[in-house]
Amino acid sequence: MKKSLFALPAAAALAALALAGCQSKSSHTPAPPGKSASLRAMEQVAIAAHKCWIASKDPAFKAYQMANELNNFGGTPRFLLVPAKHYGGKPLLVVQATGGSSRVEVFGPLMSEPLGARIGADIARWQAGGSDCGSSA
Repeated sequence: MKKSLFALPAAAALAALALAGCQSKSSHTPAPPGKSASLRAMEQVAIAAHKCWIASKDPAFKAYQMANELNNFGGTPRFLLVPAKHYGGKPLLVVQATGGSSRVEVFGPLMSEPLGARIGADIARWQAGGSDCGSSA
């Protein structure tokens, strides 16, 4: 009878360990992924745009201010250029990336003005990894 008394607790302990091992593996939740490709791309572009266009007080961008929406709830990180004297006004430039893509889209009325060529060149350079401000328009 002594053998069965000792065997039962040992078997129960082994079963508990085996069950705990299975449970920890099956209930393991993977860590949430890091930043999306679109957010990483937009952060790089937005930092350079702010540095080169706004913080540098570039005369070509004096009439605009930047509205940063990188962490919006729609999942589309973006920034806008709006009139400097009317922050809530209609965006004149939208720079965004969507979903898992690192491709940056640029559109708005400023793109059809003479400054549009410079904006396009700057965005393309920053998206490719450059951070320099390039030449002024």
